[in-house]
Amino acid sequence: MNRGAVPTEGEVTVRAEDQFHVGVVVEDFEAALADLSSLFGYQWSDELGGPAQVQLPAGEARLNFRCAYSRTSPRLEIVARIPGTLWEPTAGSGIHHVGYWSDDVAADSAELERRGYVAEATRNGPDGVPFFAFYRSATGFRVELVSRTAQPGLERCWAEPAGDTA
Repeated sequence: MNRGAVPTEGEVTVRAEDQFHVGVVVEDFEAALADLSSLFGYQWSDELGGPAQVQLPAGEARLNFRCAYSRTSPRLEIVARIPGTLWEPTAGSGIHHVGYWSDDVAADSAELERRGYVAEATRNGPDGVPFFAFYRSATGFRVELVSRTAQPGLERCWAEPAGDTA
């Protein structure tokens, strides 16, 4: 497709309007949350994560994830560094990835691969269906596809003040 050209309906894999967060991987999780709160007024969801099986290019791995989404828009996802993985802080801007909702992670992944993106990590949900996937382009742009089935739960998380269990 020519740069600047408007894609036709069949050409779009992931739609711009499905972008829902920008992910930033940080060295010091608590300090980053505190800094963004004091400087910009961000409010945070409760911490999410825990141990998860993921498929990496070198094989399957069990990683311990820690992240928090801002309840404040524009939505940020702050992710704690996982040494030796793709979840390392990015030099310069600090932006690690841009996250998009996907109605079909497997199909969208196949299309990204067809267009030259390389899979960096994937995870299936309990039903065996792809739940999330990280892809990187030759230009360095990293995309996270997240199953839209996660949307209602994350939206509830964003709506509740941190610490609320009601």
